Amino acid sequence: MFIKNYRELAKTTERKIVLELIEAALESIQPEEVFKQNVQRHGNILSISGQEFDLDDFERVFILGFGKGSAGNSKLLEKLITDRLTEGFVIDTEGEKFEKIEFTKGTHPLPSETNYKFTQNVLEKLSNLNEKDLILVIICGGGSAMFVHPHSISLSQKIAVGKALLKSGANITEMNIVRKHLSDVKGGGLAQILYPATVATLIYSDVPGNDLSTIASGPTTLDRTTIEDALHVIKKYNLEEELNLSKDAFVENPQDKKYFEKVHNVIVLSNQTALSAMQKKAKELGWHAKIFSDRFESEAKLAREKLISATHHGSILLVGGETTVHVGKNAGRGGRNQELVLAALKYVGREITIASVASDGWDNTENTGAIGDYKTAEQAIDLGVEPLKYLEANNSFEFFEKTNDAIITGRLPSNVSDLIVVLRK
Repeated sequence: MFIKNYRELAKTTERKIVLELIEAALESIQPEEVFKQNVQRHGNILSISGQEFDLDDFERVFILGFGKGSAGNSKLLEKLITDRLTEGFVIDTEGEKFEKIEFTKGTHPLPSETNYKFTQNVLEKLSNLNEKDLILVIICGGGSAMFVHPHSISLSQKIAVGKALLKSGANITEMNIVRKHLSDVKGGGLAQILYPATVATLIYSDVPGNDLSTIASGPTTLDRTTIEDALHVIKKYNLEEELNLSKDAFVENPQDKKYFEKVHNVIVLSNQTALSAMQKKAKELGWHAKIFSDRFESEAKLAREKLISATHHGSILLVGGETTVHVGKNAGRGGRNQELVLAALKYVGREITIASVASDGWDNTENTGAIGDYKTAEQAIDLGVEPLKYLEANNSFEFFEKTNDAIITGRLPSNVSDLIVVLRK
């Protein structure tokens, strides 16, 4: 099982059902199954979700992978085309052993010198391509932090921007608008660098709604945002003084359509895969499950009422998306999934069981997420632990460590945003 502490958590029938749904979701998004469904080779024809590429049309073939899970997927792709592969470059937080691919262990959620050097190496190796080259790009969640090349600011400034955005409460789309205009490789920048080669991008989406220009900050996608949009985000979250960035620090993204004419962006995985797997499992267990949204966005503390009120008696609500956490000055440990469940405890009563998990197994801590119900509330009372105090301190990790309601899987190789399950008896 993916959930390592399943037995300890499965205290009620309702908890078992919720945990079974999460198991089904996690199983459905693991690399080997997803890859097998979407990528095949027949002779010299490489098929990616129905789009075909004749390998005989190209003199050189490269693989470029970045983000959490890119190593595992690049390994599968390398195995499929190793006889035609010229060279490859992959950065991930978890490694694989490759035959022809150069692997770098990168960092996430913030960039690092290692990530920068990887990107610099890629740009040097792939900056003089021609029309007889094919580049297979694998983009996974976290790619924005791992594939990093600031336009004019220092790496330390770029890291400071990332930290400020993470704490500000900005959503993923807003954060990536800023990132795109501080980078040479985001917002279509990579497509410009790889031109005039043919580019096939396999995208493993961790972004609600699957906006191609937002996933990993859209390195191979035409972007329509501007520097003014980036400045607006910074102003919206009152970060002007903290970041102290001049307008010269930003760059407009490439707009000439010629850079994108031979780019094929294909979404091979999204949270719809996970949501559909949970819905199917719920039906097998005799429950009606409704997919509420695959692009849910809210502040974690405020999501509780909306989701619980939308869950009818005798049914299950399934949600994919990303909430945000506005971190206070004296914040403890935790992540948005644990904070969402902690905030919901006041509203669960004896009818509601709620769980929220990060699909990559890491909710800003070693916990994947949390599950909560009346058992959690009773345990907190017995321990003399006040949920509101932990919520105000953004200290959900410690709260669920005390109640033993953290969900633990360890790091997982796929990321399709967060998954939330609400069951009402």
